[in-house]
Order: sequence, then C-alpha cells, then structure tokens
Amino acid sequence: MDLERIHNVYFIGIGGIGMSALARYFKSSGKHVAGYDKTETELTKTLVDLGIKVHYEDSISNVDQAFYNTSTTLVVYTPAVPKDHRELAYFKHNRYDVLKRSEVLGLITKHSFCLAVAGTHGKTTTTSILGHIMYQCDVKLTAFLGGISENYNSNLIENGNEVSVIEADEFDRSFLTLAPNIACITSMDADHLDIYGDATELIKSFEAFVGKLKPEGKLLVKNGLPLKGITYGVEDDADYSAQQVRVENGAYVFDFKTPETLVEKVRFNLPGRHNLANAVVAMAMAIEFGLPVHDLVEALATYKGVKRRFTYQIQSEDCVFVDDYAHHPAEINAVHQAVREMYPNDKVMAVFQPHLFSRTRDFGKEFAESLSQFDELLLLDIYPARELPIEGVNSQWLLDMVSHSNKQLVSKASLVEKIKARNSRVVLTIGAGDIGAEVSKIKNALSREN
Repeated sequence: MDLERIHNVYFIGIGGIGMSALARYFKSSGKHVAGYDKTETELTKTLVDLGIKVHYEDSISNVDQAFYNTSTTLVVYTPAVPKDHRELAYFKHNRYDVLKRSEVLGLITKHSFCLAVAGTHGKTTTTSILGHIMYQCDVKLTAFLGGISENYNSNLIENGNEVSVIEADEFDRSFLTLAPNIACITSMDADHLDIYGDATELIKSFEAFVGKLKPEGKLLVKNGLPLKGITYGVEDDADYSAQQVRVENGAYVFDFKTPETLVEKVRFNLPGRHNLANAVVAMAMAIEFGLPVHDLVEALATYKGVKRRFTYQIQSEDCVFVDDYAHHPAEINAVHQAVREMYPNDKVMAVFQPHLFSRTRDFGKEFAESLSQFDELLLLDIYPARELPIEGVNSQWLLDMVSHSNKQLVSKASLVEKIKARNSRVVLTIGAGDIGAEVSKIKNALSREN
C-alpha cells in the first residue's frame, strides 16, 4: 500500500495512546484526519485543539464527506474496538483500505531506519528516553510513544522522517508487522494470556519478532533473557551496564560501561532500578546507531520522564504522592523497589486498581504477594476494559489473599477520604484503568491537607 496516494486518514478508536500519536503524525504530514472514540478524554481534547474532528457516537452519518472517497482514504482501527462496530463494518463492507494501527506503523517504518523497543515491561519509558536523547542529538526522527512525554507534553516526538523510534507492542502480536534495524527486548514475563493462552506462546512471539530484524540488524537484550544479542544490565557483567550506582539528591548517579569505554558520573533523574535499566538500553541503542556517548550522557541528564510512570504529584516534608501505570505484579514490584530506595524510612500506602478480570485471575497470587509489601493497601474494583466479568474473580477475592491486615476495599466515591485517614507519608496510586482520572482529586485534597 502506498501512503503517498492517501489524503484522508480516519481513525476508529482515535483516543488511544498509540492511535492518537499516529493521528498527530498524519496531521503534521498534511493529511486530512478525523476519527471516532467511545468517550471524550484529555487525549481527544488535545487532538481537537490540533484541528482534528472527533465524535463519540458510532454512526457513519458523523463521518465527513471527504472520507467517502475509497481511493484516497485510509481507515485505521485498534483491536480494542468491538467486532460489531457499525463504522468499522461500513468501511470494511465498502472495500476501503482498513488497517490495524500496527500495520500502519509497519508501513511508516518500512522506508526509514527503525529502532524498536519490545518487552512486556518498560517499553514506553525506554522509547521515550531513546526518542529524547536522539532528538537532543539532532537526529531526523519521528518517535511514536505509548505515553505522554514530560519533556514534549506529547506522545509524538518529531524532527524529520529518516529514523523511526517505535514502541513494539506484543499485544495481539502487533510487533510482527515491524522490520527493525535495531531492536531491544526489555523483558518477557508472562502477560496477555487472554491472547496467548500460555507463557510459551508469548516467548515464541518474541522469538518471531527477533526474526523480523533486517539482515544486518542488531538486537539488544536484558542480561539473563534466553536470547542471543548485545546484553545490557545494572551492576552486572553485561556489554552495556550501569556501575557504581548511587542516589544523590533524589537522582541516580552511575558509571556507564560500554564495550569500548567507561563514562563516570552519569546522571539520571527517574527513580527505580527498572528505569535505570531502561536508560542503559536506550543509551546502548543510540550508541549502536552511531551517536557519540558524551552527547548522549548530556541529553540523558535532561530527561524528565513519562506521565503516569513514577510521576511525582506532591513532594513535601509531610507528604509524597506518586502516580504510576503499573498493572502487572512485576511492575508493582519495580515501583515498590523504587519507592523503598527513595524513601527507606517512610511508611507507604498503595492504592491499586486491578486491570482486566483475566489478568487478575491469571496472576492473583503474584498480585497479592506484590501488594503485601506495602504498609497500607486500598483496593478498587477491577477495571474491565474490553472484558466481561469472570465468576469468582473480583477485588474481594484478591484482597483476601493479601497477607497483612492493613487493607480494605474502597469505592472511588470514598477514595479521597480513605487516603486522608492514612498513617503513611508516601501515597502511591497504581493501575492502568481509569484510576488516573482520580489523581487530580487526590492531589488537590492532599495539597489542602498539607
């Protein structure tokens, strides 16, 4: 398919984090862009501000006439859209070019030098670090992010189209549409078992992704993963690693070891050893691309993070409030490590909203173990996203498995009052559902309290 002949791009599910980045990209490329989403959000409001028309009722009558030209219109949809979606059915029935977001990314990256970040955890942070440090080195790139960069207040970083930096998503095997020049794999923990069935099938899909590398392509892997490639890690014997790691004024300072050299006193401002590993692999990918290490070190020091990835909402003597997207036991463990390293003498309250009935069922024991590490726990109902309820799987079932007694099930309506009654200095909100919409209310209440 030739994107040059396309003048109109219509999105079904335009408000998704990955879809909205694509919409921004096509808008900045001079295309006529519009789309549908189920509900209005901050992301859709931002798109409207850019001149992109968005509607919220599934009806073909809401689609502008310009998009009725089948030869010049591309329709992009997300797998999260239900199969009985009327607009999607209309476009398919009338033989439009209808592609998944991942397929469109594959087309965009086909004619550029592609750096792809894969893994069950750490993709968004690693992609945003990589996009940022390469942008600061004036690489002519477009970076598609799965979150909102604090540096650019956007999920798209643009400085040209010679290079593509892509978050390679394993959900629905989407990343198999890519053909990277340089790729990394951060982790292969079991996840998305509603799609894959079991962990071995997930691992097979990562192996298939490795097979998509271009003939002279380079693969970087977290030290310890069962794949051959250039290794990276933290305080280990990997090809690229962070050594002599210490915390100074709330930031990491470390020595950066490459196969060729050692750079001392590198600064990185995001808490958590998992984020430090993300920084190491982003730097490694940029070096393998050909950028000078000292320029990258300078750029890394200016990196501010991604919204909802260990985002500080309040930092005061009396209260620390952090919001994070963690929605898998391994991610919760990583957030716990980060907060204990930064605040070793303080009690910590976690407010968690489980995401998906199937994920809660598949990892119930692991979720309970990870949540039991906090001093206090408030648990919200499961956010269903695309799923129907599963009998016997609910937040009370999960709460019963948490090993300490300082825990309770709460509603969103009572959440702020329950948090105000805490005994902990540090408050964490974690989860990938709509818990993010509660953050501003919590922040306002705690700010008034302090």
